[in-house]
Amino acid sequence: MNLNNQLYNQNLNLLPFDGTVNYFGRIFSVLAADAFFKNLSASIAWRNDEVVLFGRRIITKRKVSWYGDKPYSYKYSNTVKEALPWTNKLLELKKEVEEKTEANFNSCLVNLYHNGDEGMGWHSDDEKSLVQNSVIASLSFGAERKFVLKHKKNKESISLILENGSLLVMKDTTQSNWMHSLPKSKKVTQPRINLTFRMMTD
Repeated sequence: MNLNNQLYNQNLNLLPFDGTVNYFGRIFSVLAADAFFKNLSASIAWRNDEVVLFGRRIITKRKVSWYGDKPYSYKYSNTVKEALPWTNKLLELKKEVEEKTEANFNSCLVNLYHNGDEGMGWHSDDEKSLVQNSVIASLSFGAERKFVLKHKKNKESISLILENGSLLVMKDTTQSNWMHSLPKSKKVTQPRINLTFRMMTD
């Protein structure tokens, strides 16, 4: 199901069953969103992401950074990252997202996609280090990108376009029952920064 042309209500669940996904649309003006993008581009401690597939370590073009209240260890794709201390700008965004979602977060994974040649394959954010069924809030700055969710059993899918300055929230049993991806696209020529605020177990 393609939701691109629907008007979004932040209280509307975009999933038909087995989870909850709310799309708030743009929570920042284009001017503010562009300013955040510029600041994050310059201030985040970017490094190329690493994944291990079939025993091979692969360095991705996509860049990432991991921040938190504590130096949390976060393991995914057979690699481990240790959280850096929050920057002032990330704390500002964290506070805004917490007010919008009425949820608390203690960590944030930041991704930089340089263009549509870089994406994210099917996965669920269900690592044991994350609080089970906790809220995950995703902020997007820069290029608009397609975001797709797919049910793990019946393969029903939902897609929408994540706008510059927009907020998407996944919660309840979404990670247990659905996968999500950011498909590659030759049509996208501009960069995008994505922040996913999370709750790690102590």
